[in-house]
Amino acid sequence: MNLFEELQWRGLVHSVTDESVIEKLNNGKVTFYLGTDPTGDSLHVGHLLVFILAKRLEKHGHHPILLIGGATGFIGDPKPTAERKMLTKEQIDHNAECLYNQVKSLFNCDMVNNYDWISKLDLISFLRKYGKLFNVNYMINKDTVKSRLDSGISYTEFSYQILQALDFEHLWEEKGCHMQIGGQDQWGNITSGLELIRKLHGFEAWAGGFTAPLFTKSDGTKFGKSESGAVWLDPTKTSPYAFYQFWLNTPDADVIKELKQFTFLSKEEVEALEKSFNEAPHLREAQKALAKEMTVMIHGEKAYEQAIRLSAALFSGKVAELSKEEIAMGFEGIPQVEVSESIGLIDALVLVKAASSKREARDFVNGGGVSINGVQQKDMNFVITADCTIGDEYTIIRRGKKNYYVIKHVK
Repeated sequence: MNLFEELQWRGLVHSVTDESVIEKLNNGKVTFYLGTDPTGDSLHVGHLLVFILAKRLEKHGHHPILLIGGATGFIGDPKPTAERKMLTKEQIDHNAECLYNQVKSLFNCDMVNNYDWISKLDLISFLRKYGKLFNVNYMINKDTVKSRLDSGISYTEFSYQILQALDFEHLWEEKGCHMQIGGQDQWGNITSGLELIRKLHGFEAWAGGFTAPLFTKSDGTKFGKSESGAVWLDPTKTSPYAFYQFWLNTPDADVIKELKQFTFLSKEEVEALEKSFNEAPHLREAQKALAKEMTVMIHGEKAYEQAIRLSAALFSGKVAELSKEEIAMGFEGIPQVEVSESIGLIDALVLVKAASSKREARDFVNGGGVSINGVQQKDMNFVITADCTIGDEYTIIRRGKKNYYVIKHVK
């Protein structure tokens, strides 16, 4: 199958601006761009689908450019429900640098910053050269604007699509960039760019647009940085282990779709995983393959192996085999209770809320359901001391098979 047919099979095609886009993708060598505003200091999984799409196109001979919106980041693409919080120049510059370094290490494509040309525009030139080419009625009918008309939208956010159109026209003229790709929510911005190129350079000037479906949660909402539980690509914000677990916990209904969309496994490999998944879904071979491919892609083979080791230790309860750093990673998100002196086991169970009372704590211990650092403990008078630590810092309490609690010893 040709490139476009493969993209369709992988579920990566939402819309194209015209049939010539398909022809160019299959038979041409197109310079294209994708953009992201530096509203955060890291990409998250909500960004990944389009970035991986760009990598696929590059593998077929097309040339990607990443645009970091150092100028558009001051404004922000209109959110569906509310005005964005404005960032300072220092915040935007910091975020832009972080994104630049992250993308360079992960995807290694050419990068530009639209602050370099938009910042040189004065207001009168902006209104005369570009503003006069945009019909307000046309702009209002864009989905991103239309969704905000009832609640209200500022002129600042309303003008965002003009700036993004300006980006497309600038790259078209200066870099020979003839296509923009993005998520389906970027359709209005992409078509605004096409309109601007045609009005400035004539209707024979070719440019195209391609959108992919959004990566959404099971409830249909977007993965984003503003949502609780955001999954970041920066390992200091979301550990490689948590990143691995995110993909490992992919629902059965979504796993084959995500194997197609996110991984570079071949059609034959995906279909083999789908067959084994249908025959024995409880083995979760498809989820394991997805988690491996994504973790290796973003964090490397070593991080994947560490995630496997950590998962096995937590499943078996053999936490004493883990390092202090692995403990911190594996129990990320679990509240830690700090103690500065020795504490009796019964009191500790109540303190970490593994038991609601001392009586219940004694019942748990007497029943053999409590372990300390992977070792079952049935002594009611056992005392947790600084000697009971992993890495001279942590004591891990386990109640039952899945309930873990963390004590951090401080001096």
